[in-house]
Amino acid sequence: MAAAPPTDRRPPIPANRLALLGILGALALIGAWVVEAPMLRLALGAAGAALIAVGAVLCLTLRARRPKPGGTSTAIPSATSFLENDRLPGFVIGSDGVISSCNPAAAHRFEAKPGLTLASVLKNQMANPGPTLFRLQSRADATGSAREEIVTRSALIDISTHRIGPDTFAWRVDLREERQIGQGGPDARMLPAIMVGRSGAVLSMNTAARRFVGGRSKTIDEIFAGKTPVHGSVVNVTTIEGDREALVALSDAGAGRRMLHLMPPPAGEARKEVSDWHMLQEIPIPMIKLAPDGTVQSFNIKAAKLIGVALVEGVNLSELMEGLGRAITDWLDDTLEGRLMQKSEFLRLTRNDREVFVQVTLNPVTEADNQSLIAVLHDATELKSLEAQFVQSQKMQAIGQLAGGVAHDFNNLLTAISGHCDLLLLRHDAGNPDYADLVQINQNANRAATLVGQLLAFSRKQTLRPETLDMRDTLADLTHLLNRLVGEKVSLSLSHDPVLHPIRADKRQLEQVLMNLVVNARDAMPAGGEIRIQTECTTLTTPLLRDQVTVPVGEYVTLRVQDDGIGIPHDKLQKVFEPFFTTKRTGEGTGLGLSTAYGIVKQTGGYIFVDSDEGVGTCFTLYFPVLKQTEDTLPSKQAKAPEAAAKQADGVILLVEDEAPVRAFASRALRLRGFTVLEADSAEAALETLQDASLNIDVFVTDVVMPGMDGPSWVREALKKRPDVRVVFVSGYAEDSLGEAQKKIPNSVFLPKPFSLTDLTDTVHRQLH
Repeated sequence: MAAAPPTDRRPPIPANRLALLGILGALALIGAWVVEAPMLRLALGAAGAALIAVGAVLCLTLRARRPKPGGTSTAIPSATSFLENDRLPGFVIGSDGVISSCNPAAAHRFEAKPGLTLASVLKNQMANPGPTLFRLQSRADATGSAREEIVTRSALIDISTHRIGPDTFAWRVDLREERQIGQGGPDARMLPAIMVGRSGAVLSMNTAARRFVGGRSKTIDEIFAGKTPVHGSVVNVTTIEGDREALVALSDAGAGRRMLHLMPPPAGEARKEVSDWHMLQEIPIPMIKLAPDGTVQSFNIKAAKLIGVALVEGVNLSELMEGLGRAITDWLDDTLEGRLMQKSEFLRLTRNDREVFVQVTLNPVTEADNQSLIAVLHDATELKSLEAQFVQSQKMQAIGQLAGGVAHDFNNLLTAISGHCDLLLLRHDAGNPDYADLVQINQNANRAATLVGQLLAFSRKQTLRPETLDMRDTLADLTHLLNRLVGEKVSLSLSHDPVLHPIRADKRQLEQVLMNLVVNARDAMPAGGEIRIQTECTTLTTPLLRDQVTVPVGEYVTLRVQDDGIGIPHDKLQKVFEPFFTTKRTGEGTGLGLSTAYGIVKQTGGYIFVDSDEGVGTCFTLYFPVLKQTEDTLPSKQAKAPEAAAKQADGVILLVEDEAPVRAFASRALRLRGFTVLEADSAEAALETLQDASLNIDVFVTDVVMPGMDGPSWVREALKKRPDVRVVFVSGYAEDSLGEAQKKIPNSVFLPKPFSLTDLTDTVHRQLH
């Protein structure tokens, strides 16, 4: 026996409930037709349509449950009957989008008929209805119904759909004319306005803008397809109906915000002028159109990005840039009159966020008997930065040469002063009334020699006596003096790396560097604080690039001197190593401390950097190359016995010195020690003296820098015939000024100026013995 067909055991839906749903839906639709308020009309219409649609679905479901003889009933005729009397256009459509049936309202409003697709019926109301319809149908297929409001240029379209069968959907289209939705308040009658933030985010859109675009947008890129809108240009606006043209009016809204108004694009000649300037927007060169008085008339995208938010129509060029050296209006007048010889100028933008230089080239143009100027801009910031670095390098080199030359002349003067003072002291004992005055002269000459040494340190031409140093021992020996320097308000703390490699430096000069840095740190903390000195070993596996300096790969001993003081302003940070530059008040500093430290560190082969924040503090970091330990660099374990001072000596000295006071002092000093001295005021005179083959010379004492032939040159010539003669070079410059010349001359030593009587005689004595 055949099984009985399954029966639907769900309780039947009462007909009175279906009737109630229909009555409520009809009342809602009548209310929507009668009321005046747009929002209430919209709500009632949507509610009525939803109630009627639900009732229709339930009715169709109920009828589908009732078996009819001759087959199963379909829902399409019932849906068609339901939509037949609806005042809004209604459609019954299959899953393929083809209309199965439609009501008279749809046929009248859209000229719809079975066999057409709904997308083709709505193509005159929507730019591209296909994606919207597919989206709604997919949602209705999943949830049973879907609804969406579509804003177009002329109407607001309310589209709803319900799934009424496995592959069948009932659609309802409520088309509201512009005159109906235009009653939303005065904002709806305004121009489309969009408030844009600094980052391009859309802060607000008025009703007209939302209606124009078709909804809310989050960023300006969504509205203008990623392009930057410029004032006075015609742009394509991305809307729900596709791209539409609009004339952009841009104004500054303060705080980095901009207000964009969208207006109908111009036509005719006006359109041509706008289009011509719009073409300039795509040129990858910043351009500004100026009135004869410098007022900005228009500009392109590149100019807006280069100059920033300050560039708006109506602003004067003099408010945007500076540094011409004369009035910008005079520059513009000269350009218009053809008096300008130099076509471009370098100017600095007045923006506060960063320093930007531009190269501006002016080109006069005439439009309808009206003169104007086109300013072509080029970002010259990198060029000016390189130029500033080059000028700074040239300036430092020039100052170094000047300091070295001045120091050389001063050393000659100080040698003569202190030398003759030594000669006088030999003839006066402590009980003589003039002895105290001579001591004062000698002490002040030594102080002057120290100041000259600072100039030579800056110019890196001083004489260094490098030795192997352990930074911990050097700081330990200096700690007592440093504590006295910082005073009672400032504390000094030292921290060392447990494993600290040795370096090679002049201990006296390194102590001078440390004292300069500590004194500056103390002065930066008038209310007191802490100075931290830290040493550690650092290994650079890659070159360190900083402040236009490259520190090569290798091992270094780093020394940091850090304070919590007032800091150094950013604009003065790059000038701290310049000679005579100081942030202290008059009389509190000479401006030579850091420049001296810079010169000493550089001459030692190290590097010095500074970091500072105003109100936070300053940190100086010094890098010294680690000394590679060899047998030659290891300190000798056997202490040398001190050499006895030279007494009376016997030998012939040829003294060559172009400075008469220095030559007179040196000659008398050597004769007092028993030497026989022959004098010459130039290298040429010395060679002429040596032509006497019977003359026996033991030591050449010669200046390095002289007019005509220099010291090493004449000595090499003389040694060809007298190879056993020993040489003492003296100079106001550093020993390094000799370069490789001295290394090629055997049995030669260097004695820097200013030297004392004892220094000279002891050096000559050691050369003889």
